[in-house]
Amino acid sequence: MLLEDDTRDAGLVQDVLEADNFVCDVIRTQTRAEFLAALDDDAIDLILADYTLPSFDGLSALMLASSARSDLPFIFVSGTLGEEVAVEALKIGATDYILKTGMSRLVPSVQRALREARVRAERKMAADAARGRHEAVEVKTPLRVLLLEDDPHDAKLIEDLLEADHFVCEISCVQTRAEFLAALKGRGIDLILADYQLPSFDGLSALELARSERPDLPFIFVSGMIGEEAAIDALRIGATDYVLKPRLARLVPAVQRALREARERAERRVAAEAARRSEKELLDVIEAIPTMAFTTLADGGSAWVNRRWVEYTGLSVDSTSGSGWQSAVHPDDVDGHVNKWQVSIASGEPFENEARHRSATGEYRWFLVRAVPLRDESGRIRKWYGTLTDIEDRKRAEDERERLRQLEADLAYMNRVMTAGELAASLGHEIKQPITAAVMRAQACARWLCRETPDVAEACVDASAMVEAAMRAAEIIDRVRSLYRRGPPQEEPVQLNEIVREMTVLLSETANRGSISLRTALDPGLPATTADRVQLQQVLLNLMINGIEAMGDTGGELTVTSKRSEDGQLLISVTDSGTGLPDDSERIFEAFFTTKPQGTGMGLSISRRIVELHGGRLWASRNTGRGATFHFAMPAA
Repeated sequence: MLLEDDTRDAGLVQDVLEADNFVCDVIRTQTRAEFLAALDDDAIDLILADYTLPSFDGLSALMLASSARSDLPFIFVSGTLGEEVAVEALKIGATDYILKTGMSRLVPSVQRALREARVRAERKMAADAARGRHEAVEVKTPLRVLLLEDDPHDAKLIEDLLEADHFVCEISCVQTRAEFLAALKGRGIDLILADYQLPSFDGLSALELARSERPDLPFIFVSGMIGEEAAIDALRIGATDYVLKPRLARLVPAVQRALREARERAERRVAAEAARRSEKELLDVIEAIPTMAFTTLADGGSAWVNRRWVEYTGLSVDSTSGSGWQSAVHPDDVDGHVNKWQVSIASGEPFENEARHRSATGEYRWFLVRAVPLRDESGRIRKWYGTLTDIEDRKRAEDERERLRQLEADLAYMNRVMTAGELAASLGHEIKQPITAAVMRAQACARWLCRETPDVAEACVDASAMVEAAMRAAEIIDRVRSLYRRGPPQEEPVQLNEIVREMTVLLSETANRGSISLRTALDPGLPATTADRVQLQQVLLNLMINGIEAMGDTGGELTVTSKRSEDGQLLISVTDSGTGLPDDSERIFEAFFTTKPQGTGMGLSISRRIVELHGGRLWASRNTGRGATFHFAMPAA
């Protein structure tokens, strides 16, 4: 709705708005009657008004709009509006004012006004939804007004204005300081309306008493003689609003706004008090829990810690606040711990880290520190809550497990070295054969080349054979070197049949010296397993050497087979025809248990451990005749 008597200015306003993609349906009015009639149209979104018209004025239009349609944004668009008048217009409810000489401000002003109106409407809808179900059955609570007024006529006029707007009023009218103070202490008051000047009392003194006794009460001056300067002073020291008696149309909107703001303040106080109580209860719980706990602000500052933190670290709450807690963290851990904490604060993700913390006696212990954010309804982080859990025993257990794992690895390595040492004679013979062949081939090659007419073709044949012999020696050396390799397990696809063939070649001379024949029966379709190659070589080497040694006095046959078991695992079996197993056969897998005079009792124990770490199983069984069979099963890759 546009209150404007100048056709050209009305067209200019519409053009400016439509140039910025507004689609406008403008209802233009010039008189009070037209304005009131248009005000009844619920489809109006905005009022733009000139300040002075021939038969009407903008301030009167504002009063009418505030009373009838307080939800509508009201913007003055005028060429005659002075600064003082503009400020007065804003005080009594105008949304903004635009000078016609500065029309570039019109579109931003309209956009802001519509946006704020939409936000107010959404808030009102939410409030109405919360209260609407009960309004039909609620009995209206009387509005209890303390009225400081010496003129009965004005007092009656104020009461009539309020009740004309459906307020149910209980008015206590007083004129003196004593009456005002007595009514103020009665507590049954919702609102104070006060004249500025009375014969024996004044409104400013009443305001000071009210601020002292009941700072929660809205205080509105209703006076016919308060000046602009006095009104501003009154607002500065705590008055809610002021209404001039010649303009009492503003009274109801002012009272409505004051009561609404008072109710919102009361609701915020109740919510804040509930939050304080809730936080106190939470802090009491944190204080009582049997672990160290802390809270911080959203940015990680101003930490609060419970009694157990103070007792353990010797740091007070004040000493811990800010970055003071960092002094309790081990110097080697503090940088990483702080950096991780700052990442959580920045991202809002839960915090978790392990760090050593110093006790009041100077001892460091490991703690698992966890913290989670507490968020408000909008998702913003209000505080962080965290705990410190002592994990020193767990850390020591982990260190002990790591020490035992390393010891186990060292023992396995020693076992490989000792086994390889036992094979020294056989390995020497095994390596000597290809080296001797290589030397002979080299000599023959030299002879072919030293003839008067060198026979290059024959020399090349001997040179190729020499290379093959050297490569066979290198392969034997590589197999032995792999047994001496140290380091963490390196799991890879491994063909068990290849390992059987390698160990058969490696142990062939040892078996021959004991009149033992080596035989293999391998499944050519056996798939690979995932394992550490050297460790599986060690297992098979231990089992085959044990079988050879079990037949050392009598000779015999050692058979190694491979196949798929019924449950799909890869099964390797080493069968000998030796002395067999002791009565308590399971004890042979215990560490340091041995039936051999020079044995260490570690080979089978280590072998079983290796197989189990790869997800397999190692066991032994008695043969029907002589000897025993050792089996190990591995999962397929």
